[in-house]
Amino acid sequence: MTRRKKIWLTLSLVLLIVGLSGAYGIWRIFSNAPSVVTLEDAVATLTQNEESGDNNAISSGDPAESVEASGEWVIDNTSGNFTFEDASGSFVGFRVNEKLVGIGSVTAVGRTDVVSGKLVIDGNSLVETVIEADLSTVVTNDSRRDTAARNALNVKENPIASFVLEDTIKFDIAGIEGQAIQAEASGQLTINAISQTANFSIDAQLVDNQIVLVGSTEVVFSDFGVEVPSAPIVVSAEDFGIIEFQLLLRRK
Repeated sequence: MTRRKKIWLTLSLVLLIVGLSGAYGIWRIFSNAPSVVTLEDAVATLTQNEESGDNNAISSGDPAESVEASGEWVIDNTSGNFTFEDASGSFVGFRVNEKLVGIGSVTAVGRTDVVSGKLVIDGNSLVETVIEADLSTVVTNDSRRDTAARNALNVKENPIASFVLEDTIKFDIAGIEGQAIQAEASGQLTINAISQTANFSIDAQLVDNQIVLVGSTEVVFSDFGVEVPSAPIVVSAEDFGIIEFQLLLRRK
């Protein structure tokens, strides 16, 4: 083999490796963005984990029984799991759309399972809600984005985000297990020590004497002093996105 052929062979191998690495990177970015949180998926995942023998999961319950929901319910951090592939536990997160060089539009998702809080139910009404999340523990669907996301959220100075319900709302979850309900919850959403009124669309269901609660709202990040992080590969990133949560609650 001549020296020239050896050079061309080496270059070809290098280009092949680079091409495969790029393809893997693109596949990784597109494949790692989890779906939008829904009550149906949350309950289904819990049921699947129970059937597979996951001791941390809650089951879909026995035949329907009448349940009294009044009282205080606290976030359960022991049930379910928290990964992007199997997010069956409690977590809070965000979603924002980006456009990347040579790739196009992708969704950046960040989540944390360091969540605490409670619901207080009185009859068929939700009278108090407090949810807190430690954003300094946020991870994203691409680890190369994690540090930038935390810096943008200013977690060194203001790590805790919260939502506090302002007005009592109808929350008719008492009665028969397995019946899903929908509601609109208005309150104060605080991120980076800045509070704004936010309206969350929430869905809830009693499953095996626990409440499965999911919700989401659209936000403008600059309203909270959050500047969407940039990088050489990022052509543009939207200033608005979705705050979402999936919570498992047990009676205190």
